[in-house]
Amino acid sequence: MSSPKANVVLTDTLQEAERLLARMTRAEKAQVLQWVVRDLGEAFPGIESMPGVCGGEPCIVRTRIPVWLLVQARRLGATEADLLRAYPTLRAEDLANAWAYYRAHREEIEEQIRWHEAA
Repeated sequence: MSSPKANVVLTDTLQEAERLLARMTRAEKAQVLQWVVRDLGEAFPGIESMPGVCGGEPCIVRTRIPVWLLVQARRLGATEADLLRAYPTLRAEDLANAWAYYRAHREEIEEQIRWHEAA
């Protein structure tokens, strides 16, 4: 959990970014957006991998639900409605993000499924 001081710094940084964006032209904003997209690279919205959380495996943000678990549950016959009932913190958007991540990182997720089945 972040400290109150860290939250204040983050809020100040975001407020400063908002002030700067308000003064930029559309072309300048487009350039900043290109830089941000390039910086994010392979980032997927709603999916995060953090050392120390679920072994660093990609999970749904705000949760400790790994993508591989959702993919495997779906493979075993669970519907999206079943998953949303089983995991009340999940939203339909989270599932869409998980399926997109799986499509882009199929081998990684398949390897995680194999590893967990063997464990």
